[in-house]
Amino acid sequence: MQLSPLPSEFQAALPVLSALNDHGYEAYFVGGAVRDALLHDRIHDVDIATSAYPAEVKSVFRRTVDTGIQHGTVTVLLDHDQYEVTTFRTESTYQDFRRPDHVTFVRSLKEDLKRRDFTVNALAMDQHGEITDLFAGLSDLQHHILRAVGKPEERFHEDALRMMRAVRFQSQLAFTLDPATEQAIAHHHGLLTKIAVERINMEFVKMMAAKDRRLGLKTFLDTQLFTACPGMDDQGAALATMLADKPQLLLQSGSVWLRVAAALTLPEKAVGRFMRAWKTTNTERRQVSQLLPILKKITAHHLTDWDLYTAGADLLTVLVPVAEQMGLTTAALATRYQQLPLHQARDLAISGRTITEWFPQVQGPQIGALLHLATQAVVAGQVPNDAGAIRHFLEQHAEGVSL
Repeated sequence: MQLSPLPSEFQAALPVLSALNDHGYEAYFVGGAVRDALLHDRIHDVDIATSAYPAEVKSVFRRTVDTGIQHGTVTVLLDHDQYEVTTFRTESTYQDFRRPDHVTFVRSLKEDLKRRDFTVNALAMDQHGEITDLFAGLSDLQHHILRAVGKPEERFHEDALRMMRAVRFQSQLAFTLDPATEQAIAHHHGLLTKIAVERINMEFVKMMAAKDRRLGLKTFLDTQLFTACPGMDDQGAALATMLADKPQLLLQSGSVWLRVAAALTLPEKAVGRFMRAWKTTNTERRQVSQLLPILKKITAHHLTDWDLYTAGADLLTVLVPVAEQMGLTTAALATRYQQLPLHQARDLAISGRTITEWFPQVQGPQIGALLHLATQAVVAGQVPNDAGAIRHFLEQHAEGVSL
């Protein structure tokens, strides 16, 4: 099979392949970029595999970076672009179920493709667009099947993260998982505990943020992969509630964790521990801590304007998408938010300096307490966002703050 014309992403990288070929080496586009081009999907990073050894690659090009030279990867700098060029290789045993003990550089494309994860990712394309398909990857692409290269048990023992990559690709590509591959995941799901949580996190978020997340999520549950993930071993039924989510909306990373937190049957105080166990970012933990109580108020129809103000900019980008995924009515939330007299602290007509001018005896935390009191009153519509009106209000209602 020949891909013609070549997408622009490949055309831009052709000088790399041509230079390697001109020096007597084989060179191919490989991996996800080839797969996505054949599926007419957006092409991301263009990777190149070659029979040239790393030192030989460096001798061909004037500007290179030793990105992962111990594993055969050299980054070639070409004009304003850069391309990772990796030597054909075989890999030894995998004692940690993730990284090979050592790699051996080879001249054989077949030996290199044999070590790849799935058949649809084991396609190679030369500079003329000719596809090399040694494992029926083209047929699997045509039939939308995700199948491990060779024996799936061996692939997952080599790199247990491939099991999470399987459910992630299911969600991204809307492919059916080959029964033997799914059975191997179900049998070996416990190997996932050997993988760094950060890597699992990355694949899980990509799965949950994809357009067909329910496909991957169902396999994640059916194969018991979830039981090898931090804090999820007893949450199968709770996670399954997300299978009923509306499919048409895409989630961001922060939204993913809010949706998961909303599904779990954990006490609110335990959610923070759960997210730390997953190595989530400080921003993601802050969002969930702040927005989860508000999401529950939307469910109970007890949302106040103060809740909307507290949600802030995350309301539209994080909270609303999750609420809509859950089937909650959110049409009026954006309008209510826009009509608030304040959207952030700096919108208030007074500042801490104003407080100290009005009440010279006020110090430290008392300043913040009065600002908070004024902000709540303005957001609630008890007083207009006007300095004079706010001063009069504080003089009348500041009895709770020691002046």
